Amino acid sequence: MSHITQNLKKLRPCGQFLQKAGPRCKAGCRALCSWIATSVSRAASSLLCVLFFPASILYYELLLRAFDRDAAFFTPALLRIVLFSVSAGLLIFLILDLLPRRRAARIAAGVLTGMGAVLFCVERGCRSTFGLYYGVAFMGHVAQNALRGFGSTVAQTGLEILPFAALSLIPMAAFLLLQKKIVLQSGQTRRVRIALAAALAVCRLAGGMLSACGSAARYYTYDFTANNGIPSFGVCASVRLELEYRILGAPVPPLPPLANAPAVPAAGPNASAGDAAAAASGQNGAAGTGSSDLASPPFSTEPNILNIDFEALAESEPNEVIQSMHRYFGGLTPSEKNEYTGLFRGKNLILITAESFATPAVDEVLTPTLYRLTHEGFVFRNFYQPDWTQSTCGGEFSVTTGLIPNWIFGCPAAQACIGNRMPTTLAHLFAPLGYNVPAWHNGIYTYYDRDRYLATFGYSYQGCDGGGLELPFNGFPRSDLEMIEATADSYISDYVENGVPFHAYYMTISGHGGYSWGGNGMSAKHREAVEARYPALSETAQAYLACNMELDLALKCLVDKLEAAGIAEDTLIVMTGDHYPYLMLTGDRVDHYNELRGFEDTESVTSRYRNTLLMWCAGMEDPVIVDTPCSSIDIVPTLCNLFGLEYDSRLYSGRDIFAGGYAPDRYSPCMPLVVFYNSRGQGCSWITAAGTYECSTGVFTPAEGVAVDDTYLEQVHRLAEARFTYSMLTVQYDYYKYVFPEDGG
Repeated sequence: MSHITQNLKKLRPCGQFLQKAGPRCKAGCRALCSWIATSVSRAASSLLCVLFFPASILYYELLLRAFDRDAAFFTPALLRIVLFSVSAGLLIFLILDLLPRRRAARIAAGVLTGMGAVLFCVERGCRSTFGLYYGVAFMGHVAQNALRGFGSTVAQTGLEILPFAALSLIPMAAFLLLQKKIVLQSGQTRRVRIALAAALAVCRLAGGMLSACGSAARYYTYDFTANNGIPSFGVCASVRLELEYRILGAPVPPLPPLANAPAVPAAGPNASAGDAAAAASGQNGAAGTGSSDLASPPFSTEPNILNIDFEALAESEPNEVIQSMHRYFGGLTPSEKNEYTGLFRGKNLILITAESFATPAVDEVLTPTLYRLTHEGFVFRNFYQPDWTQSTCGGEFSVTTGLIPNWIFGCPAAQACIGNRMPTTLAHLFAPLGYNVPAWHNGIYTYYDRDRYLATFGYSYQGCDGGGLELPFNGFPRSDLEMIEATADSYISDYVENGVPFHAYYMTISGHGGYSWGGNGMSAKHREAVEARYPALSETAQAYLACNMELDLALKCLVDKLEAAGIAEDTLIVMTGDHYPYLMLTGDRVDHYNELRGFEDTESVTSRYRNTLLMWCAGMEDPVIVDTPCSSIDIVPTLCNLFGLEYDSRLYSGRDIFAGGYAPDRYSPCMPLVVFYNSRGQGCSWITAAGTYECSTGVFTPAEGVAVDDTYLEQVHRLAEARFTYSMLTVQYDYYKYVFPEDGG
């Protein structure tokens, strides 16, 4: 017992030491734990502020991709999107981190996060409504008029994308909760900034290298559009490319020479049945007579060209792109004059681009005037209005210029050509002959910059909402009938009383979506008649037919006025749609356009974009059936030939529908060619007299009784590609000013 006591006495100093050192150890432990916690917190805060923007952008991109039902999620494009998202996020972080005023940096961070949500929601809305992604410049221009003119459609789109919009708010909510940890009061050290800049450069270079390889390279460079770029590289990269190409110019596409071929003496499959020349012969007009002597055999087969020495122009041109364009156009085989050349020389022309007009709108009972005019005159059984991915703007451009509407620096071709020299348009060709060339639109005067590009095309234009055209009905959409009633008398009376011929142009709007009794005032106006005739159709399909009854009344009014003035035989009416009614695809993913047509398809070019071209003159008693494949870009050169105008057929993307000089089974640069826009990175679909190539399947289906050689497909592919390329360059480089340097048009 004593030894235990003695041992305890020995341990007493240790106890006293521990008693004294305990608080110090506890304090040290607390300090250590506090230091570790602080270090971890700082590291977490640093990591959070560094990763927030890359993670937010990537979240937006993946969310948009996940909601896109038309694009596969896991593709090689996903890696490019990740790399570009990370590099964009790091760039934003570094810029904000360098701002000396942290409060300003925090405000800027919140604004950028909110703008990101808005941008991605708008892109989702465009994709949901139009099936397309649009560039920032185009969206910004349209947005200023969309709410005023198409409020119901915008509201419907908002409801359709509501789940996407709700999910897109998550980054903004996170920022509001953690903003002081996302934007720290003190910036990063120099070493951290250098490391992040290096990571940014690696991601950016890796993404660029991947984008410059393989099939994606063309969409990253010369063939960039937002619709191709966003699925391939993401929204942020597409915005960057759009800005870069707008400032510095887009890369020039490859300009390979075409495989040319001599014209074939045979006339080719043009019109079959009826004799328009005989029907129109001897019809006298105030400004001239019918041209039976030109339209009856023997007729001239000279080429439709002007005195342009393309080779001399190329030799004297220092710009290599313009040189290539001179040689391309000079090397094309021009179309020939034919039995229809000058058929309507000296007569009047009314050209109409009808909003969302398509073949199902032609109904013998509901739209009797449409039915009559499309079954008399020229009857085109193989006509197409492709989806140019530019909505009304693109369709109108193709109808009025004869050029393919490409995207130029993120803008549709119609806007991009504003201020260019456009002497090849109908207004510029008719005006020097003493024609009145008025134009009207019963929608917003400035929409798509229509007031500016129609002026570039040579028209004297008026529209609603400040553009000089006042109509009784001020709802949406306005009445096509009221537009004709308010405008047609002016040019008709000038012709009758003063002998001044006219070429009048109209862009209608009554057929615009949304197709419901509450969304379209013209649909509501004719609701009862459509429900009585087609009670089993959905409201969307019924409303589409109903609003086109207003277009029918407008045409009836126009024909009645021409007949009352005694000039119906002196006037050719031409009309087609700007695009098929894509707004019939509703948010419930039901395709009511197929419902109207009575069958399903898989977006094939031979059915969905097949349309009706109306070309009618009262003097044509027997119909002329036309089976030649043709599209909206062929309208202008065809009218140039029909009116005997002096023009160069090589300068258009389209061709005179009635021109011969080709054989169905042989390639020729002057053969009929319907090209469809490459909107999904699959190449161009096309139709020729030999058959149809569908890009989505890669299958060529020959026409009955036609066989082609092994080189035919490759040659037509090259021709279709060239049509797109040189049409784009024509607008981008203001090409016509090089060909007509002394022409003020």
